[in-house]
Amino acid sequence: MIDRDALQRDGYALLRGAIPADWLEGLRATFDAGVMPAHAWPVPRGPGWRHAQLDLDPTIQAVCRLPVVLAAAGVLIGERFFLAQVEGREPLAGCGHQGLHRDLSAQRPGDTVNALAFFDDYGPDNGATRLIPGSHRPGAHDAPVDAGDEARAVQLAGAAGDILVFDADLLHGASVNPTGARRRSILFGYFAEPRYAAHLDTAHLRNVRMDTRERFDPRDQGT
Repeated sequence: MIDRDALQRDGYALLRGAIPADWLEGLRATFDAGVMPAHAWPVPRGPGWRHAQLDLDPTIQAVCRLPVVLAAAGVLIGERFFLAQVEGREPLAGCGHQGLHRDLSAQRPGDTVNALAFFDDYGPDNGATRLIPGSHRPGAHDAPVDAGDEARAVQLAGAAGDILVFDADLLHGASVNPTGARRRSILFGYFAEPRYAAHLDTAHLRNVRMDTRERFDPRDQGT
């Protein structure tokens, strides 16, 4: 069950063990088979990461449609939405650090939700995600949240099979992978239905190959 109040307050949910354990070996193999060099993407990817093209794989698609993940996305978006893109990412040894940042809603607060599904265990040793809970919707009387205030950031840790679902306006960022230990994951995004036309305009730049016509309704997702 999703704690709706906590999810809306904190801006994220960490869904422990959401991916069935017997899927993980195949998902890792799919990731490794889909790795493409940075220059091979329509828009070249930055250095320091492995990027995998895998959005047509049926098990990858099943991960993006797990009921608990759709339920969390529905709570945050609050209207009909669609799966917009999926990409594999893994930080290389000594690389991966990102400053805390927001991916930003496009048309209204909450119209974009991201998710990270982890195929390997993750934590400080291999560059796990940092975030500032509640930074997506600061209160009217709250002091502005400084993206450089690392003291407020929480670094996540957990096991292969966990999925992080978060509002795109939440301050977050990957960390450096100091050991080079594997941290394969997929980053996928859900957009509110009114964003569909704009999504189609840029899908080729994001190398989206999958069919994105399916719609999900928060009223149909159990919470």
